[in-house]
Amino acid sequence: MDFLNSIPADWGLAGVTLSAFLSATVLPGNSEIALAAFLSVYPEQALSAVLLATLGNTLGGATSVWLGRALPRKETSGRALAWLSRWGTSALLLSWVPVIGDALCVAAGWLRLPWRPTLSYLAIGKLVRYGLISLPFVW
Repeated sequence: MDFLNSIPADWGLAGVTLSAFLSATVLPGNSEIALAAFLSVYPEQALSAVLLATLGNTLGGATSVWLGRALPRKETSGRALAWLSRWGTSALLLSWVPVIGDALCVAAGWLRLPWRPTLSYLAIGKLVRYGLISLPFVW
């Protein structure tokens, strides 16, 4: 942990944001570990870290939605499409779940779900997850 202590808080926040963005795209990543590592050194930065991780992860999810919109429309079926057809944009509260979250985001784009509720549910789900992860570091 001595290495982490030598990283300025601003750089750490940038790293958390970048990690969160990349983790929400189809690239592999684990932003939860980055957030926890940062908060273990800078617990007083919890609010900033949670908000920036949420922003980065939401933008990454929005990128997946945008990529889904670029896919050609054909008749197809799949678990993510069935979920979204049944639950609509509220299913995107689960966009943080590994593997299925990426599929939900791409499917939301492919189905051309409306942007505002899509981004709102993406952000809410991700905020709750990062908020829960931060709790042990701030209590």
